[in-house]
Amino acid sequence: MNIVFGTDGWRARIADEYTFDAVRVCAQSVAEWVQRNGGADRGVVIGFDRRFASEHFAAAAAEVVAAHEVNVHLATAAAPTQSFSWATMRRKAKAGIVITASHNPWTDNGFKVKAETGAAAGPAMLQELEAIIHPLEAHPEKVRRTAFDDAKKKGRIQEFDPAPDYLSHVAELFDLEAFRGAGYTVVCETLFGSASGYFPRLIGGGKTKVVELHAERNPYFGGVNPEPIPPNIDEFLRRIPAERANVGLAVDGDADRAGLADEHGTFVTTLTLYALLMWYLCEVRGLRQPVVKTVNMTSMVDRLGERYGVKVYEVPVGFKYIGPKMQETGAMMGGEESGGFGFAMHLPERDGIVADLFFLDFMLKTKKTPSELIAELMKMAGPSFYLRRDLHFSAAEYPAVKERTMRTLREAAPEKLAGHPVARIVHLDTNDGTKFFLDDGSWLLVRLSGTEPLVRVYAETKEERELAPLLDAGVKIVKGA
Repeated sequence: MNIVFGTDGWRARIADEYTFDAVRVCAQSVAEWVQRNGGADRGVVIGFDRRFASEHFAAAAAEVVAAHEVNVHLATAAAPTQSFSWATMRRKAKAGIVITASHNPWTDNGFKVKAETGAAAGPAMLQELEAIIHPLEAHPEKVRRTAFDDAKKKGRIQEFDPAPDYLSHVAELFDLEAFRGAGYTVVCETLFGSASGYFPRLIGGGKTKVVELHAERNPYFGGVNPEPIPPNIDEFLRRIPAERANVGLAVDGDADRAGLADEHGTFVTTLTLYALLMWYLCEVRGLRQPVVKTVNMTSMVDRLGERYGVKVYEVPVGFKYIGPKMQETGAMMGGEESGGFGFAMHLPERDGIVADLFFLDFMLKTKKTPSELIAELMKMAGPSFYLRRDLHFSAAEYPAVKERTMRTLREAAPEKLAGHPVARIVHLDTNDGTKFFLDDGSWLLVRLSGTEPLVRVYAETKEERELAPLLDAGVKIVKGA
């Protein structure tokens, strides 16, 4: 075993590093942490997604937590990850566990931990969990467990349906009857995941037509990564003009990340979506609290901040940094490049469903199409052209790749990239990458993933023709390392 919590939990290949023994070790760390912090009676919420055997891994975790005389609130069905964050808050649990690998390949599963606030467990809590985990990794036989049926009979494990409470809370944020009566056609892509059925329940049943794609459970995810970006959602993008839809709303496999397409079936980047959502909160909701963005997020956020007098805070990648910063600063929203957006009026955690519905509300309130809103945003805070390239490596070679790449990044001091002078170089505080700022406000970021064996190269430019050369420069830094 080699269990290390990355930007959002621990993820690994099923039947390789991700085993029942490994899940039990992780569960014991949460149980012991809850005991030490006086939360045994408050208990732990345990949920899961639709990946292979997720419900069985969740039951195994429940047996371990219950064996430590810690109460367990176990979900009866797969549900969006954020619904378990909400359940952790609502049930006043001391912590939450979610069995999910989010948008990772179908071969993987994962173990996410939630704090009592519903936010992703912060670095300090994760360090404490890892301190319990590492001595146990070589001795999984030392993990305490009890029989599921016995714990259930004793009342130590109580089962619950996470959907009703979550849906009721989402309904408080919107005028759902206005959505249902708008007469829109909305294509929704759930990528065989945990959000299946949620969009029809929230906005269907009236004049608005909801076309839901891939609602059935398929742990293979149709052979694509369940991340709502092209080419994974190419069928979704084609379906939008075919249905003459007004908009396309998408989420990832566990529904905490959002994806968007306009009425023409054109994919909207996650950076543009963040700027749209911030603009909506400022313009439609009239909010002026701070926002939190990650180091790989769009510069349009800073320009909107200047326009509306909104303070912008930048943090490392991962909601384990965004959530705590939102709470510390009283921020109205936080977001990251991967399409995860959290809102203070809702949760200090990502919610792809709510993010999508905020954009739908933007359309409804302004009576404008997605392309009209995007064009207006670009005039106000753009232009912005963005793309990410993922460079995949085997798990065996990744440690050496990381070492070489980080050494190259620390030593790199290019005067120019893609023909533009480099104005500033920032080495990330998390020691996992470097960001290069160019003289025109464009930027390049090379960052090593903490959850998968890959290096991500990100770029944002003001002209589309400059995007590929800048990305090529980033790839050269990695492959030439």
